[in-house]
Amino acid sequence: MATIPAPNDQWYVIHVLSGQELKVRDSIERRIAAEEMSDVIFEVLVPQERVSEVKAGKKREANRKFYPGYIIINMHLLHEDNTLVDRTWYFVQETDGVINFAGSKDRPMPMPRSEVEGMLNQIKEREGSIKPAVAFEAGDTVVVSDGPFEGQNGVVAEVNEEKGEVMVSVNIFGRETLVPLEYWQVEVG
Repeated sequence: MATIPAPNDQWYVIHVLSGQELKVRDSIERRIAAEEMSDVIFEVLVPQERVSEVKAGKKREANRKFYPGYIIINMHLLHEDNTLVDRTWYFVQETDGVINFAGSKDRPMPMPRSEVEGMLNQIKEREGSIKPAVAFEAGDTVVVSDGPFEGQNGVVAEVNEEKGEVMVSVNIFGRETLVPLEYWQVEVG
């Protein structure tokens, strides 16, 4: 049997209604304060990243969830003898929008420490950066949506994810020419 982590090292994945992740998180956070649960529920996360995308020719930024339909919660749920802490179990289960603890039939198990560290590092790495919503691959057919080649079809020749750029082969005066464009300047054709 696995050793139960210390109360403040127990992380769980909660399955919630899709699209309700932020609402459930906010509800839990309000209830933590109202019901004085901060001694047993330590953190509630909805891991997200900023993405840029082009819709109707306009560049915009939005938040995209890493795990749609799930929230991550750091809480004391299991005693050392593997029995449930009723107070936190019912607190989560009675929250509107919560379906159940993920990955368990009868008893939730804390996430392994390595998974928790990986997830927290992923969140930290993506903090403050903006990632393109659409990832392109060499060979993709695209339409240039901005700049001097607007409206032209092309084929992606190279992708530079770090810069958010693609090299697109477009036809200029009857010749195929490689043109560097940012992700937001092209749309999937």
